[in-house]
Amino acid sequence: MTCAELLIHLLVERHGVDTVFGIPGVHTVELYRGLDGQPLRHVTPRHEQGAGFMADGYARASGKPGVCLIITGPGMTNIATAMGQALADSVPMLVISSVNRRDTLGRGQGRLHELPSQQQTLAGVARFSHTLLDPAALPEVLDRAFATFDSARPGPVHIEIPIDLFAMPAATPRDWTGPRLYPPAVDPQGLALAASWLREAERPLVLLGGGCVDAPEAARTLIERLDAPTVTTINAKGLLGRDHPLDLGANAALPAVRELAREADVILAVGTELGETDYDVVFDDGFTLDGRLIRIDIDAQQLVRNQATSLGLVGDAAGALRQLLAFVPEPMSRDGVARTTRTLEALALADDPALAPFVPLFDTLRQALPEAVLVGDSTAPVYAANHLVSQPEPRRYFNASTGFGTLGYGLPAALGASLARPDLPVVALVGDGGAMFTLSELATAVEERLPVVVLLWHNAGYEEIRRYMDAHEVPRCGVDLRAPDFQTLAAGFGCQASRVDSPRALAAAIATRADDGPCLIEIDAHSWPNG
Repeated sequence: MTCAELLIHLLVERHGVDTVFGIPGVHTVELYRGLDGQPLRHVTPRHEQGAGFMADGYARASGKPGVCLIITGPGMTNIATAMGQALADSVPMLVISSVNRRDTLGRGQGRLHELPSQQQTLAGVARFSHTLLDPAALPEVLDRAFATFDSARPGPVHIEIPIDLFAMPAATPRDWTGPRLYPPAVDPQGLALAASWLREAERPLVLLGGGCVDAPEAARTLIERLDAPTVTTINAKGLLGRDHPLDLGANAALPAVRELAREADVILAVGTELGETDYDVVFDDGFTLDGRLIRIDIDAQQLVRNQATSLGLVGDAAGALRQLLAFVPEPMSRDGVARTTRTLEALALADDPALAPFVPLFDTLRQALPEAVLVGDSTAPVYAANHLVSQPEPRRYFNASTGFGTLGYGLPAALGASLARPDLPVVALVGDGGAMFTLSELATAVEERLPVVVLLWHNAGYEEIRRYMDAHEVPRCGVDLRAPDFQTLAAGFGCQASRVDSPRALAAAIATRADDGPCLIEIDAHSWPNG
């Protein structure tokens, strides 16, 4: 085999990869020779940033790493933004790129696609970035990448291969079976101490983050035994099931939940970095914990960030939830459901003027597509959905308002989710401003016949920034945008499109959509109910 052929064989046979995202280039054509005859679906986005966002959506929806094949230089700077989003949200993504010949690296000769140091450029948005210098090392380097995904805090990994290595002979491994790896387990003594604190607590509170998504049954059982109100972050939506009586949702930034948090005498935080975009979206540093804080995270450094930790335990969040059940064998009664109910009533989310216009939107979606995966950009409906939406399972709600906070994420990430979960409907929530970043990926959706519903909230510009400028008495500049005719654009791509201005019209548009390709439904924000 050549090095390029070995790479593809290893991805398929050793690591179970079934889908890759990439745009062929002159520096990666040898990789495409390796693709021939493999049971591997290759999806061609229209921009490398789209490839990264598709891989991100695929990974979040499936739990498996998203894999990209990207050309040297501009391909890598294009995908860097998507890698930054995946890094911030701990999403497993493998980015394999070409790089210039080994004898030219670092010499500044003006070669095609040359960067002074591509590896250093990408290292800042990756868990690690590695330059392959010997084809014999390829199995080990790929194993390192998948060990990061399976047994450490996941995120993007970048492996670059000099173009002169692709056609070089590579030895076939004696065994295609990869190592069986397990994530680290939490120390039992620490768990016992944590459980004793939780049993003694009068007003416990639980904070569950995206690290817990693979243990929904354990999470539900644990909080029910603790009888503890529970914050589920944006990336943990659906972890407790839909409308669980102890679920406070992703509302840690709102006053009633903050008051409950301050009153808690013991707090258990599992698989959450306690970061700003989950706990402080009003940006006033007002989320404070005065009780004893127990933190469990696979990344030891997270245990000492953002809040003062009383007891820190390093280990896999999902495994820790299952382990904790043995230390809390019987249900306790601490008025948890009543405390949660009182807090939600105080929030009165459906009556909040900022959220009320979106209540009929998500009521309609819930009735029309109750099992849908909702994938969002940074846009007004997503900011509302973070507070309003409850999902039946984890991995069915994610967006770019967390962590890195990129624009243009929603559409391509939804395509990745649709490829990962063809058994479920997928809805992309995008705005007219952010949609323009990656609207070209409609062509990919049509080409791949992905039945994604694209809900485009049209409020004629960057509404969030407009309001921020107005609130801070900054004259508006660059936020009132001239929008294209999205109906004509969609038709040009061969995509079904319609424009609606009411919940009834939205329900009808969803009911009449085609099932063999995407549909774009444009919502006029100014004529929408309560708009």
